[in-house]
Amino acid sequence: MREALGNREERMKRKILSFALTTVILALVCLAEGQPQAKIPRVGFLDPGHPGPGVAFRQGLSDLGYMDGRNIIIEWRSWEGRPDWAPESIAELVRLKVNVLVVPGSRIVGIAKRATTTIPIIMVAGGDPVSSGLVASFSKPGGNITGLTVQHPELSGKSLELLKETVPRLSRVAVLQEAGGDPGASREMEVAARALRLKLQTLEVRGPTELDTAFQAATKGRAEALHVRETAMLSSHIERIATFSVKSRLPALGQLRPSTEAGLLMSYGPDLSDLFKRSATYVDKILKGSKPADLPVERPKKFELIINLKTAKQIGLTIPPNVLARADKVIR
Repeated sequence: MREALGNREERMKRKILSFALTTVILALVCLAEGQPQAKIPRVGFLDPGHPGPGVAFRQGLSDLGYMDGRNIIIEWRSWEGRPDWAPESIAELVRLKVNVLVVPGSRIVGIAKRATTTIPIIMVAGGDPVSSGLVASFSKPGGNITGLTVQHPELSGKSLELLKETVPRLSRVAVLQEAGGDPGASREMEVAARALRLKLQTLEVRGPTELDTAFQAATKGRAEALHVRETAMLSSHIERIATFSVKSRLPALGQLRPSTEAGLLMSYGPDLSDLFKRSATYVDKILKGSKPADLPVERPKKFELIINLKTAKQIGLTIPPNVLARADKVIR
């Protein structure tokens, strides 16, 4: 009898314990369901059309603990060097109400600025944002734009010096640039050209359809070298520019490594991958509450000289040893 009673008491204790555990679990589930779920932030990334920037940006986010599809969603849009596609791509990202926009180049940043005054815009590889009216100052941008510029006070001068050292008898340089570009950089280049006794021929294009006209003008102007002031649009068509320079036997200098890899004779300028990787730190700060108005615009920290000896051979040019010795990479 006592044994039966003990069994009944044991079964009763188990039922009570089971009921209590079930009640606690249900309460926790209800509590969790009642709490608002953390919204995964969305970042709009306007890709200029070649893989390097996107890879570097993704790596920068990964280093900061962000994984696309897990704790962040990246809305990739590629305009493939066609400026006329950029406005619609940006408008679409604005309609999606992304938390941040990452945009390459000053001209495209200007389009983004006109599209939204509330979504933070991170500029990458743009020109002087102050002279172009994108920000109030480097230290206090104001508004909704900040980021990284390729602008550096000594860049234009050093680029022309490299061309002069490579082609000692150089006197006429055609400068290929996108219309409406950085006026500050143009002034710096003019000053450097006068010091080196070089005559500049400016070739402005508004899009890829005007490249052939620019090439014809360079030939007619008897250019002895070509300086490409790269924007996202021009970089996207650099192979076409390289083909012209080789066919015309023109030593051509760009600003970014991919340009030399695509066939230009040389490039001197910021490490593009480093800039896009660093842009991830701006995304991180903004998602954590910082305002773009308070985040200083940063200049490039890493510069590199790349020389393509294959192209040198094609145009019949011997690179002087003192220039070759300074190269960070030589393509053979």
